[in-house]
Formats: sequence, C-alpha cells, structure tokens
Amino acid sequence: MIDINGILSRAKDKGASDVHLICGLKPNFRINRDLIIDDDSEELTESDMWDIYDYFLRGNVEKDELFRKQKVLDCSAKFGDIRLRVNISYEDGVPTITTRLIRNTLPTYEELGVPDIVRRMTYQPQGLMLVTGKTNSGKSTTLNALINYINENRRVKILTLESPVEYKHTSKKSIIIQKEVGIGGDMPSYSIGVKNSLREDCDILVIGEIRDKETMDAAIETAESGHLVIGTLHTKSCAETIDRMINFYDVSDQTTEKFLIASLLKLVVSQRLIKNKKGTLSLVPEVMVVDNVIAGIIRKDKLSVSEIEDAIQSSPANGNIGLINSLAKLFVDDVITLDQAKAQIEEKNYEILNKTIMQLKIKKEEQSNRINIMGDMNSNIRNNNSEFGGDFMN
Repeated sequence: MIDINGILSRAKDKGASDVHLICGLKPNFRINRDLIIDDDSEELTESDMWDIYDYFLRGNVEKDELFRKQKVLDCSAKFGDIRLRVNISYEDGVPTITTRLIRNTLPTYEELGVPDIVRRMTYQPQGLMLVTGKTNSGKSTTLNALINYINENRRVKILTLESPVEYKHTSKKSIIIQKEVGIGGDMPSYSIGVKNSLREDCDILVIGEIRDKETMDAAIETAESGHLVIGTLHTKSCAETIDRMINFYDVSDQTTEKFLIASLLKLVVSQRLIKNKKGTLSLVPEVMVVDNVIAGIIRKDKLSVSEIEDAIQSSPANGNIGLINSLAKLFVDDVITLDQAKAQIEEKNYEILNKTIMQLKIKKEEQSNRINIMGDMNSNIRNNNSEFGGDFMN
C-alpha cells in the first residue's frame, strides 16, 4: 500500500512547496521552483492514486459526489502540524493530485520583503486593497502575513473568506473568523460570503480571491459602506489589475465603475518570485498607491496601462514602487543577476533599467561615503576627547 505519510514527511523535511502525484510517475516535489523526484518512492499505480484520493477525502461523501460530477475538486487537509491545499482532477479516468504544503509558522511581512507602505495602508479606515500576482507568486503568504500583523497590533474584527482556508489564525488582539468557501464549506460562494459580511459587523474583510463580477460588486459595496476590504486577483501587474477590474463590467457600466474604483481603491501590490543567486526565491514587489494622479488616469474614458506604469515609476515619494525599481535594487544589492532582471521586463525598458541601476549605485555610494565621513568625525572627536582629558565633549 502506498505510504502517503512518508511522501508528505519527506516533502516537508526537504522544504517542498508542492507535491505532484501522477499515475505512472514517482512523486515529484517542487522545491524553489524546481521539480525534484522522490527517489524513495516507487512509481504510482492506478490503485495508489485511488488510495491517495481516499486519504485526502477521508470519507467525505459530499466531496466525493462533487468530484465525480464536476471532475475537479479543491479541498484542504492536515498533516501533522501543517495544512495542505489539495487539487484533484482526472487524467485518463484516474485521479491526478497536486497538494500545496502550508507551513504553520508564518513569516512576517518584513521577512518576506513586502514594502512597509503595504503594512501602513492596512490602517485605512475603509477602502479596497489588492494583493495580486500570477499563480505561485506568494499572494496567499503575503495576505496572511498582513492579517497576522493586524491581528497582533489592532483591536478589530477580521473576517476572511478562503477556498480553502490555508493558514489557520488564532485571535490575538483582534477577533478573527475564517470561513471556507465552497461545497461542504461555511459559505457556498464568495459573493454570498461578502454580502453576508455586512451583517457580521466586521471591520476588515479579507477575500481569498476575487474571481468574478458578483464578488467584485460585493467587495466594492462593502468598501463603500465603510469597511476595509483586502483581496487578491490573478494579474501580473498593478496596471493590469485596474484593467481586469474594469473589464468585469459591461462597457455601458464602465464609466460609473471607474469612478467607484478611483475613489475606493487605496493600494495594489503586485508581486512575483524569482530565483536569486543563492538558488532560493526573492520577492519582487510593484506597489501602486492610488493618489490623485493615478485616480485621474483610472477615471479617463480610455484606460492607459502605460500611463499608469509611468505614474508608478515616476512618483516614489508617494509610496509607489515600480517593477523596474525593485529589480534594479535587487541587482545593486547583489541578489540577482542583470540577465535575471532583464528577463522580467520588456526589451524596450532595458535602458530605463540601466539608468535606474546607475542612480541606485550612485545613491548607495553617496550613503557609504557619508557613513565613512561620520565614522571619521566620531573617531577624531574620541581622539581629541582623550587628548584633553575627557573634557572636550563637555
């Protein structure tokens, strides 16, 4: 019989983020973006796959019926002290399973490399904040790090809607309620959960994923009613996020929605993870603070993605952080190579990247010189103080 506990235990010990279980192959672990074969396992048979399927469903008849009807299932499970996010689908009539390992210890936003402006914006009394990025860009980890920060530092009621619940929080300074969305969960859909949150007297609503117009409508309504709403979207940049939000709506409704988005949206952080020189992953954040300039761009008849990108890149004083700035800083700090930085942007932006790198190098050198000058001054003062019998400083 297949030893699924052994597979999960080895995955955990090796620091894997995901485990891929496919009929005819040995289990594969995702470690720092690379797929590593579990050589301590045999190739998985059809019988093994059904045993693993039963292991994760644990006799839940409702979930079994849903999978056989829809041929896909997302669910959660536990293994020791960690939680698992499990996706099950079919291949040639046999289950194929991918499970995400979610560590119980949650890194802080500082450890993740999330800019401090993102934390500060969680003190907004109302509005909409979005954490965005492609699949496997660390959105859920960032979102939960922010939840944990609020939970430890503010007396508010936080309500989360997730599918499935990943990090399990406990109430600290805040009251925190986590609801699983989906068949057999606490709420049948995100949109119903968001609408119901208005009756639950929460201060902060967290939406695990804004997938459709109904959920976006409900999120905007909740933000408009005086709540802070924090959600995620699968988009690759801040500008694309605005475009996606607007395109949820029919053309005839977009003008009205643009004005709502411009007034309610407070911040978008779009992130990606890239492999660094050490072979681990580094966060590359892009941050857009919705100030008067960006709000004005959003309200225009025709949305200009390039205009939003230029506004982000050219106004760091407002808290904005352009993608190019983040990549340049990682290169100057010797975290990534120049080729790695260039691979994240279009060729037309190479010149801007090079200029930004030069500016950061000059700034870093100036800071280093100031530190050296201050060090020399302090040394001279100490020497003079010693020469004058300790009275020079008095």
